[in-house]
Amino acid sequence: MNEVAKPSLIQRFKSFIIECRRVWQVTKKPTKEELKVIVKITGIGILVIGFIGFIINMLWQLFLQ
Repeated sequence: MNEVAKPSLIQRFKSFIIECRRVWQVTKKPTKEELKVIVKITGIGILVIGFIGFIINMLWQLFLQ
């Protein structure tokens, strides 16, 4: 039985910090146009999900009566 030793908590934490630093280096601040598109898409998504929930709630109320 050849068991691989688990990395220590400190080693896992260091690895996590290295990965976070790598991600931070490849990220960039969105332009105003990108931000507008993100906000529009997010808003539309929230409205669609809310509308679906509203319809499901209305149907649920209709069938329970």
